[in-house]
Amino acid sequence: MYACFCSLLFFIMLQVYLVLADHPGFSVTAALWISGGNCVILFLFAAYLAIKNAYELKGKLSMISTFIGNLRSGRFPGKITNEANDEISRIIYEINLLSDHIQNQVQSLQKLADEKSLLAQQAHSAAVMEERQRIARDLHDAVSQQLFALNMMSAAACKTLEHSPQAAKIQLEQISGISVKALGEMRALLLHLRPVELQEDSLCDGIIKLLKELKTKTSLQFQASIDEVDGLTKSAEEHLFRIVQEAVSNVMRHAEASKIKVELREEGEFIYLYISDNGKGFDPLDVKMVSYGIKSMEERCKEIGGVFQIRSKDREGTYIDIKVPPAGRE
Repeated sequence: MYACFCSLLFFIMLQVYLVLADHPGFSVTAALWISGGNCVILFLFAAYLAIKNAYELKGKLSMISTFIGNLRSGRFPGKITNEANDEISRIIYEINLLSDHIQNQVQSLQKLADEKSLLAQQAHSAAVMEERQRIARDLHDAVSQQLFALNMMSAAACKTLEHSPQAAKIQLEQISGISVKALGEMRALLLHLRPVELQEDSLCDGIIKLLKELKTKTSLQFQASIDEVDGLTKSAEEHLFRIVQEAVSNVMRHAEASKIKVELREEGEFIYLYISDNGKGFDPLDVKMVSYGIKSMEERCKEIGGVFQIRSKDREGTYIDIKVPPAGRE
């Protein structure tokens, strides 16, 4: 098109020149031949430029495509070099900036991954240390004191047995009661150290297995009503199972109860978990009486979007009510 336009312009200018110069020797046919030859030359030149530009454009596009493929594969081959000043050059410039940005992002992600791994290790170490301190504190506050009392009372009973058998009998009965309580404390601690896992069991089956195992190892009476529930994620089932473990452990260690009641049911839009005992109870408003286990149960309940309520009175037992929405409901 550029060649044709130039040829037409040349033909018009040539005719105007012939008319103004009054050269009768130049005819219209000669002018057409001259214009046609000029058109062919210009067309060939235009075709050459078009082919040259097409090859250059194809090379640049191929280079850009290869560079983007390397970026997508996670390889950073440097930058695309280009000294021209056209639209493709501006695209290459932006791609180079994008490559730099991606490299910076990769470095940032690697740094975050390292920091996350370090924080996870620190959190794990802190959790292990905290659990060790808690178990050591529980052993010192409960079991070690009870064992010390057993030692003192047994020594006193040996001295009293010869001259006062009746008093020695009372002391032996007290020793028996303290030993039963210490045994319950140790079993509760072992329940924390060796927790039963859900594995492939459902929440219903896991709770039933836990209660059956505890029934054979303790003197507690268990009253259970466990229904199959649907709509809970595996994480939610794990949290509810751990709450049951924690609640039973607290009863064994602190409540001095003889009966534990556990109910699990789905009713309406919620899943309900109910745990109660007939123990000595406590004041929930007393900060000193609120144990680590109760806080742990409340935190687990909140993590799965549930509502945690605890009611207790002195000598009237403790009652835990948990309401959890199934997955997909608020």
